[in-house]
Amino acid sequence: MSEAPIALVTGASRGLGYAVARALGARGHHVVAVARTVGGLEELADAIESDGGPAPTLVPLSITDTEGLARLCLAIHERWGRVDLAVHCAANAPPLAPAAHIADKDFDQAIEVNLRATERLITMAQPLLRAAASGHFIHVTDDRAGQPNHGSYGAGKAAAEALVRSWAVETARIGPKVSLFQPRPMPTALRARFFPGENTSSLTPCAEEAARLLELVEAPAPVPGG
Repeated sequence: MSEAPIALVTGASRGLGYAVARALGARGHHVVAVARTVGGLEELADAIESDGGPAPTLVPLSITDTEGLARLCLAIHERWGRVDLAVHCAANAPPLAPAAHIADKDFDQAIEVNLRATERLITMAQPLLRAAASGHFIHVTDDRAGQPNHGSYGAGKAAAEALVRSWAVETARIGPKVSLFQPRPMPTALRARFFPGENTSSLTPCAEEAARLLELVEAPAPVPGG
């Protein structure tokens, strides 16, 4: 088994996922970086190595690819036998629309990425997290449920949060530890789809939110409102 902590990060090619993966690499974690964008993953690898961290494992994969996700988890099991930390940042930002006018394909995609993929990740990652001495899963959530024109996104993220909250209660005594993290508004590509042309100068840099998220790794992290 690897002596370095094994950290699985989804959505690692940009935004908060990129910042979290880079920060973990700088701390000496072996990062398994999952994202669809190969170029972004390669930039992440260069950044981690320039920070003096170990070369990450890059996985160009959509988290909606169930068979691909299963192969990844099997490969992690065969190579390291565990995952010490999983940070789930990947998300889909569907087009904004009133609830009565949401296109089926946009709703289906939002649910597939933001809810169903979360469920699959929980199912497949739990054995790897439980195999670690103190496995920890951190789910990045969002509170847009109920906001106008955010029906697809808000529904998927709210349902995923409900799922993660249930998992946190179920595993409170047996592990893994499960936490929710609500980031402050950041200048990400996802936010830009919702707020095009927004002045980003007042938004919190992703690196700052990544540092705040990783405070959960060192401290007890009860599920908010649990």
